[in-house]
Amino acid sequence: MVHAVTHEESEDSWSLGAEIRALRKVKGLTLIAFSERTGKSIGYLSQVERDITKPSHVMLQTISNALGVQIGWFYPADENADPREQRYIVRKNSRRRLAYSDLGYTDYLGMKDYLLSPNLEGSQAMGLTTLEPEGSTGDDAYSHEGEESGYILEGSIELTIEGETFVLEAGDSYAFSSELSHRLFNGGSKRAAFIWCNTPVNLRPSFKTG
Repeated sequence: MVHAVTHEESEDSWSLGAEIRALRKVKGLTLIAFSERTGKSIGYLSQVERDITKPSHVMLQTISNALGVQIGWFYPADENADPREQRYIVRKNSRRRLAYSDLGYTDYLGMKDYLLSPNLEGSQAMGLTTLEPEGSTGDDAYSHEGEESGYILEGSIELTIEGETFVLEAGDSYAFSSELSHRLFNGGSKRAAFIWCNTPVNLRPSFKTG
């Protein structure tokens, strides 16, 4: 028997306001800073985050720019996706690209990150990273709050933790405190790919380097 999705079910399954609020928080932005970036009042933005007010397309573009993502972040990649599953499931053609800074994506580093978790509202996030040959997380090691782990899918990567470097091949995995300085680098001739999990979720534009 086919179950018809009602308007109430669709609204309960996905919330634009919740998506905006979650992304703002993991970017480390207060409502005051968010207000300054968008030029809109705190009251207006609070209503948007609580789904009381629905932003226009132009306003959503402004919000996207303020949060360092493309406006497509807030629209399902598959318009035919079942709205009941959006809170729990990420289909392979619906992954969202992650950006960690106001500069946008990290293509210049040879790195691409995709969110595998349905949203950023939880205490942890899972993602997929690809590193092209010579690609890295940057020239400097960095550290931040939390813990992280990962599993190498293909290729090889060099994981440096507190100045000590380990070479990981497909099938290998890792886990460490994110407060330890670390860096990832693909010194091989083929693209590397790995799945990672971070807790808590952290997409702030600046990390402690060291």
